[in-house]
Amino acid sequence: MADFQGLGNVKKLNDSNYNTWSTCMSSYLQGSDLWEVVNGDSIEEPIIDTNGAIHKWRVKVGRAMFILKTTVEDELLENIRDIATPKQAWDALAMLFSKRNDAKLQLLENELFSVSQKELSIPQYFNKVKTLCREIGELDQEARIGQARMKRIIIHGLKPKFRSYVAAIQGCPTQPTLVEFENLC
Repeated sequence: MADFQGLGNVKKLNDSNYNTWSTCMSSYLQGSDLWEVVNGDSIEEPIIDTNGAIHKWRVKVGRAMFILKTTVEDELLENIRDIATPKQAWDALAMLFSKRNDAKLQLLENELFSVSQKELSIPQYFNKVKTLCREIGELDQEARIGQARMKRIIIHGLKPKFRSYVAAIQGCPTQPTLVEFENLC
């Protein structure tokens, strides 16, 4: 079991941590010389058994499958329980979460476009908008929200008492960066 020591801090895959889990797992599998049987050059059993290559490959496949199956929550294990290869297991989990990601992306975008400061302090409000934008970008690189658009979203949701201040800033020839804008509010 000492081979799996580095996994102690990695949380099991659940409904809400696929991006973190897959990042950590790919790094762990690479460092354990197992990535090639998951997503690399050695996803098929060798045809020629040179120096026990077939046995070595099967051991790697078994270790990789063990790691994948023991780092997912029980309810997700059902999705890969009967799968034969690490590549198929990895792809099945990726497919499962890409479907979930579409729904989650829609929910995050809806939340972002309806967010407003309300009772939040300025730092809390800015943090909420930035967090939503970061999560959207993690789910879909093409949906990434830039600084300028983020500023417009923040301005839109500010309390009415900030409108005259925002109008004054918008009239300036050089616009403050998002960090400067947050510090000014």
